[in-house]
Amino acid sequence: MKVKATALVIVTTMMLTVLSIVSAGSMRDDTFDATKTYKGKCVSCHGAKAEKKFDPAKTDDEHLQIILKGKKAEKPPNMPAYETKGITADQAKLLLDHMKSLRQ
Repeated sequence: MKVKATALVIVTTMMLTVLSIVSAGSMRDDTFDATKTYKGKCVSCHGAKAEKKFDPAKTDDEHLQIILKGKKAEKPPNMPAYETKGITADQAKLLLDHMKSLRQ
């Protein structure tokens, strides 16, 4: 009986741990604030209305790759690779949508 109780405690603990990890992962995109991220990380180079260093002729996919992978500029500062800083593809899309809305 003691072995069964111990096994139940271990399984329950493992299940709760997995559930916590899954829940934390799903909350990341829900709590991502594109406006706050833009103001904190992007506005200094791209301007308040995303009027600088933003090529409207590029496709969304090109912009997403630049946000995620970075880009070497003709002169500094270079666009950093935000994927290495924890930005996901979904978050990059939200950020791009926000930038495009600023330009309207």
